[in-house]
Amino acid sequence: MPDISTTMIIVLCVAAAAAGWIDAVVGGGGLLLVPALLLGLPNAHPATVLGTNKAVAIVGTGGAAVAYLRKVPMDVKLAVRIGVAALLGSMGGAAIAGGISKDTLRPMIMVVLVFVAGVVLFRPAFGAAPAASPVSRRRVLLAIGLVGLGLGFYDGLFGPGTGTFLVLSLTAVLHLDLVAASATAKIVNTCTNAGALAMFAYQGMVLWQLAALLAAFNLAGSMVGASMALKKGSGFVRGVLLTVVGALVVKLGFEQWG
Repeated sequence: MPDISTTMIIVLCVAAAAAGWIDAVVGGGGLLLVPALLLGLPNAHPATVLGTNKAVAIVGTGGAAVAYLRKVPMDVKLAVRIGVAALLGSMGGAAIAGGISKDTLRPMIMVVLVFVAGVVLFRPAFGAAPAASPVSRRRVLLAIGLVGLGLGFYDGLFGPGTGTFLVLSLTAVLHLDLVAASATAKIVNTCTNAGALAMFAYQGMVLWQLAALLAAFNLAGSMVGASMALKKGSGFVRGVLLTVVGALVVKLGFEQWG
C-alpha cells in the first residue's frame, strides 16, 4: 500500500463507490476516479494511476454486467464479439500508455466531457427507444471495428470516459435504447478493462493493495447503480449522464484554470 493519509484513503473509497455507481448507470466512472487517484498519488507515474484504475474498474463493470444480464434482453454473442475486439484494442493502447504525461490528462478529460455533453444535450430523443428494424450486417461490423477496436484502444491508452462513449456509440450504431446500450457496454467494458489491466500488470504498473480496497467500494456502488438504472429506465440514465458530465466539466475546468 502506498503512503497515503487516512483522510485520502477515505476520499478514494468514496470516489471508487461513486465511480462504480456512475459506471453502472452511464459509464465513465474513470472520469471521477482517475482525477481522484492523481490527487491521492501525486508522485505516481500516470501509467500506474491508469493501471490501478483498471484493476478497480474491472470489478465494478464485471459485477454490473452480471446484474444487467439477468434483467435486460440483449444480443450476448454480439456483445462478446465486440468485447473481444475491444480487448485486443485495449492491450494495444495500454502498451504505449507509458508515454502519456500527467499534465495532458486533465485537458483530455475536459474535451471528452464537453463532447459527450453536447451529443446528449442536443439530441433529447437519443436512446429513448430502440429501432424497430433488425441491425444490418454493416452496422454489426462497424460496431466490432469502430466501437470495439477503436474505443478499446482508447481505453487502454487513456481510459476515462470509455464507458460513456460505449453507451453513446452502441446507441448510435446499433440503435439500442440507453438501458440496453448500457447493459451491452458493461460486457464490452469488462473486456477492455481486462486487456488493459493485463498489459499494465505485465509492466508492473498496478498498485494491487490499494486497488483491492477500492474495488470493494466500486463493486458496491456498481450494484446500486445497476439496480436503479433497471428500475427507472432510459430517462433516468440520460438525466444522470447530463448531471455527471456537467458537474465534472465545472470541477475540472476550475482545477485547470481556476
